[in-house]
Amino acid sequence: MEGALQVPIIDLRSIDLTDSLKKACIENGYFYLINHEVEEDLIRRVFDGSRGFFDLSVGEKMKVLRKNHRGYTPFYHEKLDLVDNPKGDPKESIYFGAPEDISPYGNLNQWPPEEILPYWRSTIEEYYRVILNLGKRVLSLIALALNENEDFFEKVGAFNHPGALLRPMHYPVAGEINYCDQYMHGCGAHTDYGMIIILITDGVPGLQAR
Repeated sequence: MEGALQVPIIDLRSIDLTDSLKKACIENGYFYLINHEVEEDLIRRVFDGSRGFFDLSVGEKMKVLRKNHRGYTPFYHEKLDLVDNPKGDPKESIYFGAPEDISPYGNLNQWPPEEILPYWRSTIEEYYRVILNLGKRVLSLIALALNENEDFFEKVGAFNHPGALLRPMHYPVAGEINYCDQYMHGCGAHTDYGMIIILITDGVPGLQAR
């Protein structure tokens, strides 16, 4: 694609990590993260459980409809770019916050019954902790790249009461739903919010950055 962004690769085991990370953040804002040490088995279990959730009937998913920024978001409910997606974004997702034992807000997460998706809650809560720690590690490296102490963000309170959200998402392939336009995107053009976004995919390409 003309003008496509060349996304750099950041190796967490690299000895010159802070320089390459600083360059990637300033010049691109995106990077592929390798050797992040998140176990493949855990990632597989997260994707398997997520597929199980999205395969449930609409009625079952609607029982955990989003409230307090936690729970299910149906197809077309998000409208990030009405030029590309006039009907709304053809995707569905479910939001999770911190597990109850580390959340200052109490139990806000919503879960389908255990008998419907056994072990999914424990898997998601384990994954949340792992990814939260990975995010903290990346931010400590960004602090070093900014010539600050590695605990800079922690000392200023950036990690207090973790507000990080975990969001499994489902983008259907053509044929699963009726796309209203041949140019329609699974997710409209947008700018993310928060300090960093960590995205792990099932290997199917589709993300576009500019």
